[in-house]
Amino acid sequence: MRHNRKLFCLLMISFLVISINIIAQNKKPNIIFILTDDQRWDALGVMGNTILKTPNLDRLANNGILFQNAYVTTSICCVSRASILSGKYESKHNIHNFSTDMKPEILKETYPQLLKETGYNLGFIGKYGVGLKPPKEIYNFWFNTEEGGKTQPDYIQTFSNGRKLHDTDTLDNAIQTFLGEYAKSGPFCLSVSFKAPHEQDGNPPKYFVQPGYESLYKNVIIPNPITAKEAYWNAFPDFFRTESNFARSRWKGLLGTPELYQENVKNYYRLITGVDNAVGRMMAKLKELGIDDNTVVIFMGDNGMMLGEKNLEGKWYGYEESIRVPLIIYDPRSSDKIKNYKAQQIVLNIDIAPTILSLTGAPVPKGMEGVNLMDVVQAKMPARDNFFYQHYFQGSPNIPKVEGVVTKDFKYMKYIEHDYEELFDIPHDPHELDNLSHNPLFTQKLKAMRKLFTELRKKHGITELQQKKIDKNKTLF
Repeated sequence: MRHNRKLFCLLMISFLVISINIIAQNKKPNIIFILTDDQRWDALGVMGNTILKTPNLDRLANNGILFQNAYVTTSICCVSRASILSGKYESKHNIHNFSTDMKPEILKETYPQLLKETGYNLGFIGKYGVGLKPPKEIYNFWFNTEEGGKTQPDYIQTFSNGRKLHDTDTLDNAIQTFLGEYAKSGPFCLSVSFKAPHEQDGNPPKYFVQPGYESLYKNVIIPNPITAKEAYWNAFPDFFRTESNFARSRWKGLLGTPELYQENVKNYYRLITGVDNAVGRMMAKLKELGIDDNTVVIFMGDNGMMLGEKNLEGKWYGYEESIRVPLIIYDPRSSDKIKNYKAQQIVLNIDIAPTILSLTGAPVPKGMEGVNLMDVVQAKMPARDNFFYQHYFQGSPNIPKVEGVVTKDFKYMKYIEHDYEELFDIPHDPHELDNLSHNPLFTQKLKAMRKLFTELRKKHGITELQQKKIDKNKTLF
């Protein structure tokens, strides 16, 4: 009898151990996706910036995956954010301006909606950035700083009791509140979208930094970009070189003198350091709540930013500073093989949605054009060789429309309203100084890039009907 009891107890213990292991293996991770606004790829300490201090983001990168060649398929926030949510190019999600909402058939296949259906608690904090009526009803926790029909939140948030607080501090507090409420309520997916380091729109635009950050970088001299010379501006074609060009007019207002350049690049850095500190507080809260070992953190910029290169300020165009962004994936559950991994593969904003879904075990819709980045870094699928770039908002003279192709070695951009081509050899010309489109030594390369461009444009380009709708519904931002 005793022998039977002993055997029964051993069987029960074995059953419990197996059950615990199965539960642990099947435990769904929490996901936190952090998006900054207008943060270029090299605006991180871990990406080689020796002035900007981002210790908390650097720590995530050094214990996770740092993607060193991350790009956006369209460098403007409304389109890029729609691509991040849906895993699709602009031509598929049909968000072409700041006032259009996602159609229900697109929205139902965004990563938050799909995770909601698998039992995830959803949180959104900050600037949604797509349309005027965001789908707040699908979220368990909603804190949108654009409320009231605005397409851009103000840096200084004013509350009903009259209290004023910087947007970064407001979002920082909201993150703490969400984690406190949902840490123990099952798996969650929290999307956080900072306004920083986007400028406050105006004439001229202006940066508003957090109180206490004004003296940061005060005694540092920010080096001028190699291309910050009027000669590079003068080298642009006539249709581009006008005072109506948004990138030129904003440069004048923010960076047009040595004093303005120093002040506003430092303000840009100060805003990023403010975000970094919020990330540090978030990571401390995760540890305090005991969920840090099962929470995946993804960090990305929605598009890049030219800070004086070729005497321009802004994004939109196909230059590296505009289309290349920071991207970090920190997964505490990962094997040591992909920790402190510096990924060289070309990756895109459309990869975020399928990656998040795959991390949670949720199925990825066939209509998503991005890929699971964890499969890419683990060589379970081939890395992409190229991607199509598109930007149609406004058009000449404000923002000339551009399409193009980026490969590992060359970049081909075409200003489609003017049939003007650019061809750059990026590894040998990283500052994009020498347009090779008229160089006879690169005739064959130009033909090959034109052919690839035509193929990808057929697959991802805007149709004539879509273009008519874009032209009809132009809106300023």
